[in-house]
Amino acid sequence: MNRKYSCALITGASSGLGEEFARQLVGRVDKMVLVARRKERLEHLASSIREVSPNTVVLVITADLSDSFERDSLAEGLREADAVPDLLINNAGLGDYGEFVTADWNSIEKMLKVNVEALTHLSHLVAPEMANRGCGWILNVSSLASTLAIPDFAVYAATKAYVSSFSEALRIELKGSGVEVMSLCPGPVKTEFGEVARREGKESGMPAARSFFYVSKEQVVAEGLAGLERGKARVFPGLQVAAAGLLIGALPLVLIRLLMNGRPRR
Repeated sequence: MNRKYSCALITGASSGLGEEFARQLVGRVDKMVLVARRKERLEHLASSIREVSPNTVVLVITADLSDSFERDSLAEGLREADAVPDLLINNAGLGDYGEFVTADWNSIEKMLKVNVEALTHLSHLVAPEMANRGCGWILNVSSLASTLAIPDFAVYAATKAYVSSFSEALRIELKGSGVEVMSLCPGPVKTEFGEVARREGKESGMPAARSFFYVSKEQVVAEGLAGLERGKARVFPGLQVAAAGLLIGALPLVLIRLLMNGRPRR
């Protein structure tokens, strides 16, 4: 991989896949904008990047992407800092594990705003400028969950189905403009996501996946960036996840319903 980007905007950069995207892009971007809510973690990451790559300009912007006003402020800050990205990594996302009927509405609403609304809004903010320049890349982090209707994870899986569908359609619309759009659909990854998705007061969170099914965050990000560079539309990182994605896509809906009815639950 030897593509050089002018400016990369990474959301959800304070931990997990977002942090790993930032680390793997060191030396491949002139300017990097790290966005998340936790300023201390962002500053720590920015400092470590500057140490290993002094020529990389690293900007830290704290924002709650569920708030449309903060997203507008983010866009204004990018213009003022001359940091309009040619690479957008929509990584920020929230989960909520448990039955829909017992869910807290505020948690569901925030998940919808971050996973769907913020991703769409940020894409809308940067895609026109990318198309005008005739150059740009948008990587939307979806999930293997986007291919399934998952009980106890109903809203999260539905938001990721939106991400994958939106990415496919936007890719077609921008064909020939010089702007590439890709969705990255990882399976289980050892990050803080599962803990954050656990509901308050619950001792356990999501059912653990079999160990062979996990893919490291390093591999997920490496395959995502490689796929983006090769112009792929969708990437399922890891052979086991790619096989699962292929199998699910080939199964009839009635069989998928039967399988999901037998899925381990809380």
